Amino acid sequence: MNMKIYSGDITDAETDAIVNAANNYLWMGSGVAGAIKRKGGQIIEDEAVALGPIEVGGAVATSAGSLPHKHIIHAAGMGKDLKTSSDLVYKTTKNSLELAEKLSIRSIAFPAIGTGVGELSITDCANTMKKAVDEFALTAKSVSEIHFVIFGQKDTEKFRAAFN
Repeated sequence: MNMKIYSGDITDAETDAIVNAANNYLWMGSGVAGAIKRKGGQIIEDEAVALGPIEVGGAVATSAGSLPHKHIIHAAGMGKDLKTSSDLVYKTTKNSLELAEKLSIRSIAFPAIGTGVGELSITDCANTMKKAVDEFALTAKSVSEIHFVIFGQKDTEKFRAAFN
């Protein structure tokens, strides 16, 4: 499994799919969701909301609107209470990867799920996402490249430390 960890804007990731850190109603407000909606268009939110609400920890896929990706995977790391946990981030990461596999996606980019509004620490997030990726890698067939696109260099370094 090829993994890349870098600082940047997830909408610029050169991957087949990008992951939106979502709530289970799939409304797209600020943060990662806001960036995806701004660059990809209202159609992404319209398609997502039509699929919701979903179980917290679940994931669904939509088109990427005007973004160059094949899919946006909406990962419901929190409910409308806007609270998350390591357990929910694990479940959301694993479900997103399994959905990517079903869609025959080769490469996928994740943000640091739950570290914005959800207030999970970047270290807890990284350790949890690493655990999910390590388990998924044992059975992965189509997904061969995972990017973690982190907002800010300081948090990127913390993510790298957890993966090394």
